Amino acid sequence: MFGKRFAEAQPYDAPNHRGVVGLRLQGFEEGGPKNQWVGLSQFLPGGGAGPDSTPFEKVYVVLDGDMTVIVDGVESVLSKYDSCTIAPGEVREIVNRSNHTCTMLVVIPYPAGAMP
Repeated sequence: MFGKRFAEAQPYDAPNHRGVVGLRLQGFEEGGPKNQWVGLSQFLPGGGAGPDSTPFEKVYVVLDGDMTVIVDGVESVLSKYDSCTIAPGEVREIVNRSNHTCTMLVVIPYPAGAMP
């Protein structure tokens, strides 16, 4: 088992994100996961990401608050414990349109050549 305390989570900057603080919970460390990394993103009101895409899939799980996910012009609002998978190459935008912080768990595979 590889355990890590929340107090040990390191912040990271994600490209094309705004109004967010990201913390890496697992990944990119000796003894950690070999296939994916896990982040905790805290989006302020008005915060978000995109529109953009990545060559790998992503999984979002909303832990608190609401997040609007926009794909192909279709908007879906994810609320507490709702989740979605964004396919490789799928253009998405996410926006926190509420007045509350949205906390989201993000699971992403390692980019090619970046595995520890």
